[in-house]
Amino acid sequence: MEYKIIPTGCLSGEVDAPGSKSYTIRAILAALLTDGKTTVRAPLQSRDTQAAYNACEAFGGKITRKKDHIIIKGTGGKIKAPKDVLDTLNSGTTIRIATAIAALSDCETTLTGDESIRRRPIKALLDALNQLGTTSSSASGCPPVKIKGPLTGGVCEIPGDISSQYITAILMASPYAKKDVEIKLKTRLKSRPYVDLTLDMLKRHKISVENRGYESFHIACRQKYKPTDYTVEGDYSSAAFILSAAALTKSHVRVNNLFNDSLQADKKIVETLSKMGANAKTYKDHVVIESDGTLNGLTVDLSDSPDLLPIVSVLGAFAEGKTEIVNTGHARLKECDRIHAMAVELKKMGADIVEKQDGLIMKKSKLLGTTVDGWCDHRIIMSLAVAGMHSQGTTKITGAEHVDVTFPNFRELMNGLGAEIK
Repeated sequence: MEYKIIPTGCLSGEVDAPGSKSYTIRAILAALLTDGKTTVRAPLQSRDTQAAYNACEAFGGKITRKKDHIIIKGTGGKIKAPKDVLDTLNSGTTIRIATAIAALSDCETTLTGDESIRRRPIKALLDALNQLGTTSSSASGCPPVKIKGPLTGGVCEIPGDISSQYITAILMASPYAKKDVEIKLKTRLKSRPYVDLTLDMLKRHKISVENRGYESFHIACRQKYKPTDYTVEGDYSSAAFILSAAALTKSHVRVNNLFNDSLQADKKIVETLSKMGANAKTYKDHVVIESDGTLNGLTVDLSDSPDLLPIVSVLGAFAEGKTEIVNTGHARLKECDRIHAMAVELKKMGADIVEKQDGLIMKKSKLLGTTVDGWCDHRIIMSLAVAGMHSQGTTKITGAEHVDVTFPNFRELMNGLGAEIK
């Protein structure tokens, strides 16, 4: 599928942010581990969350789907190994958490994903799980993965700067280990707010974790996930594209279902837009942005919010002066190398952009519409769509179907605010 983007003068209106992908996947897989029935309200329905549904059912969970919520009957930690290879599609969160959950079965599970997933590193997670008693392997250090339990417990050491999903995965499986688990981080934890989301989810299920300053975590064994009734909040990661598109034009947009006490890492987009000169305000359950379309460059550390790199690079291409994104080298390990992808595609549009090992430097540029590649990455596609809305001439984006990973109705929602995406 191809997007065709016509330049947009202004955006206005009120929309609901789609449900948080990070929370939805955690909620589904935590419910799988629960002894009883858990209700998850307003879950995101996307390709990534479908991967989590598939994993839940493959491991023995029972899902009842209603109009606006799901009910999951969990296994109480008694995981059955899937008969077939578990395909996690394009979901990195799902394959990492599911790999650790698979260790709760003494039978072998094989997990894989699409071409992008099969390029993403997982060796550090497998090494840590093996320290805890599992038997796991991967020929290339990337999926496919083979793993079997038991998850005995003990102490494991793992880097904190490759993917916070490794820590999330071990945290979620460890309450059912045979002995207490201690996770020691060998390097400083990056993307820390994503671990906070996991700790919040575990707390809702009455799981206790001792967090020792994000340098180590202690999880007592023989804990049980308790059923809960949980409502998924809106996704700041997806809302970032709406808010940024509005900031680049003379716009007034309200995005609902975004909470000012959210733990989400990408809530940082509101702070970033404000520092760049947009009038962005967070209220109890929504964000309002007003802008005259003029932004100023800045230096921004996205070490805890690497998913914002693509859209902030677009903001930097239009902002006055220089914008620099720093401490975001782990963005190279996402669905694609996002640092390189944004440098390549924005250059095609005429941007003055320099690729650094851990980030990007942009100077104000006049962008021209052209044909760009979406790199099979939902965040690259949506970021380039925002760039196209504010460029001169028509922009075409190839591979646009991949937005369904997190934001299936992106085009329809943006067009409802005044954009013209065909």
